[in-house]
Order: sequence, then structure tokens, then C-alpha cells
Amino acid sequence: MSTNSSMVGQLLWQGPACTSWKQDFEGALYHLANCFLLLGFMGGSGVYGCFYLFGVLGMGYLCCMLWGWFSACGLDIVLWNFLLAVACLLQLVYLVYRLRKDTLPEEFDLLYKTLCLPLQVPLQTYKEMVHCCEKQVLTLATEQTYAVEGETPINRLSLLLTGRIFQGETKS
Repeated sequence: MSTNSSMVGQLLWQGPACTSWKQDFEGALYHLANCFLLLGFMGGSGVYGCFYLFGVLGMGYLCCMLWGWFSACGLDIVLWNFLLAVACLLQLVYLVYRLRKDTLPEEFDLLYKTLCLPLQVPLQTYKEMVHCCEKQVLTLATEQTYAVEGETPINRLSLLLTGRIFQGETKS
């Protein structure tokens, strides 16, 4: 074990392992790709952070693919970066699908923003509550009764936005 560590130490301290370094740099595409990859991994969390992450990483992989095609002339570099760019693109498509699927009708969105958001109710919890009423909004006409105590079954969540609650005499 000590002989292996001494050999590594000698290789590190005696000079570079590469005796003939390339004199020219890789080129602008290579450095641009690495900048995109660096910026991509600085993405935040949440859905919009994922949009940023996969969008910038996808651009970085595309730049790496172009560098591999034009400068490095390596088929493996081109194929791997193409597959990674396609994976980022598919992830972006999935995020767009997930956002469209999770949208609420306008009435429920307005209700969330005016009532639940100030109370800091998480959106996912609110969506579960909305699911209980099957995403229905019932608008009543003037003098129309929604429920009668003792007669109307209570099987869903109800919320009165405007109007009044009339408590009359109950039937004996």
C-alpha cells in the first residue's frame, strides 16, 4: 500500500503526466456548452426551476453535440449529447403537460387567490378540496334555495361567496 501511494506521490510531484499538451484550445462551442451546463445546474426547485434547469441544460448539451460534430469529430460525443438533449426536451414536454393538467377552472382559481392564498393553504391541498365537489360551481338565482336543513343531504363541500344565509323555522 505504501509503494502505491509513493508512486502516486512521485507522479504528482515530478511533473505533468501529459508530456505533450495541446497548444490550441477547444473552441468557443466547447466553452459555451460548459457555461450553459454550469448555469443549468444553478436552477432552483419547483416547476419553474425545472423549466430553467432542463432548458439551459438542453442548450448546453446541444452545444456539446455541435462541438463534437464540428471540432472533436467524435461520434460518441455527438450521440451521447444528442440523447441527453432529447431527454431534456422530453422532460420539458412533460412539465408543460403537467402544468396544463393541473390548471383549475377560472372560478376556482379566483377563489384560491382570494380566500385560500392569504390563509397560506397549499395549492395541492386546495386541489384536493376542489376534487371533493367535482369541480362544479353552482350559481343560484334570486330567491332560489340551495339547501334546507334536515332535508338536503350534506355530501359535499359548499361555500357561499355572495348572498345570505337564511335560518328559518325548522319543521317539527
